[in-house]
Amino acid sequence: MQLCIALDLEEKSKNLALLATLKGLDIWVKVGLRSYIRDGVSFIKEIKTIDTNFKIFLDLKLYDIPNTMADAAFECAKIGIDMLTLHTSSGKVAMQSVMERLSACPKRPLVFGVSALTSFDSEGFEAIYNAPLEKHATFLATLGYQSGIDGAVCSVYESQAIKQATHPGFLTLTPAIRPFNEDKNDQKRTADLTQAKNALADFIVIGRPIYQSKDPLSVVKKILHTIEATHHMQGPTA
Repeated sequence: MQLCIALDLEEKSKNLALLATLKGLDIWVKVGLRSYIRDGVSFIKEIKTIDTNFKIFLDLKLYDIPNTMADAAFECAKIGIDMLTLHTSSGKVAMQSVMERLSACPKRPLVFGVSALTSFDSEGFEAIYNAPLEKHATFLATLGYQSGIDGAVCSVYESQAIKQATHPGFLTLTPAIRPFNEDKNDQKRTADLTQAKNALADFIVIGRPIYQSKDPLSVVKKILHTIEATHHMQGPTA
């Protein structure tokens, strides 16, 4: 299980200051829509100047017609990122188009498909998709697997079902992690580190519990230590 830290602070300087305190740690850095729109490609390059070993997760959740998605994914890959996201509800043709376009990249980023946003509860999801949350999230993730993407973005509560419906090696990335049972904020389907590990999550995303802390470095070290300890107790997930 690997840690992705969400850079969702209101100023670029604050995000960079946070990362400066975390230099040398084995982490993924998640650049979301807010930061990317505000700070652009140069922000990603600045992250690399802090620590070249930081792995970049560009979380733009692409959703458009197939050719536009493929073009956008290719431009993202050219920046030098290590992971990107799209929406599985864009359909098989769109996801296959993305993977075909990215196959030309010397270094292809991992591609994850969003199944159901973790801000949805069961009622809210069904109002939009007219289907039960866990069942339809698994269906969408399966479409992603059949399309050749690397994994699914899902809550901890769908992770095992998605792996069972696809393949144990199909990766799951779980946002809304509250490592030590912090406040949920605007997320509905949150989980702690133990739940994420038991659900066989390959990547976890943590934002506010880290960057709202008075001592982010201590929190990150505690998270990494807990991940390592559970890894030794339970063995590797994938």
